[in-house]
Amino acid sequence: MPTAWYQQVVRLLAVLALALLSTGCGESPQPVAASSSGEAVSPQINPAGIDRARDELPDGYEVAAYAGSPAPITLWSFGDEAASEPSQCLALATPAVDSAATRGWSASGPGGIVYAVVARSSYPEAPDPALLAECVQWTLTSGRATGTVTVHPGPVLDTAQTVAMSTVATIVVEGGTETRSRAETLVAYLVDYVCFVTLITDPGSSSPTLGTVFATDLLTTALSAMRG
Repeated sequence: MPTAWYQQVVRLLAVLALALLSTGCGESPQPVAASSSGEAVSPQINPAGIDRARDELPDGYEVAAYAGSPAPITLWSFGDEAASEPSQCLALATPAVDSAATRGWSASGPGGIVYAVVARSSYPEAPDPALLAECVQWTLTSGRATGTVTVHPGPVLDTAQTVAMSTVATIVVEGGTETRSRAETLVAYLVDYVCFVTLITDPGSSSPTLGTVFATDLLTTALSAMRG
């Protein structure tokens, strides 16, 4: 009898274990909702659309395709070997982009030289606010060129984050003669692209120069045109 009683207990425990196992297997785990908070929505950008922004130019400007490096520092007359102080500020003038995926144009006229450039970005975010705070004003040197860059808030746009930079550059040429130029640059950071507009003017020019209002309008038009 003790053996029979023991066997009944074992059978009962086995039945209970099977019942618990079937209950657990029958309940499917609830799916985990995918989080979208860290996902950036990439707008449809057609870089070729930047060409349509040339309609913003005043009469009398000669236009050519842009073939230089997709970095504002190049347009400010500083080469790849340029150094900045503080050193981290150089990143603002040399965005991480794919040089092979660049589109843009330049135009020259009585009000200065205009550049509109877009390139595919290798880094999908705008500069960190801490970096902007550290680089309110910084200096550049490259060979015989020196310059001062002042960073200030860019235009408020619904479609992109922006940064504005004003640069005063001095270049010592043969015989010790100095030439000066001023550049106003607006940079728009998209998810997959960086677009910038730069105006180069001669402080000593007697002709009226293009200003920041024109640069803002040109950048806004370029972004709109690239989105179709």
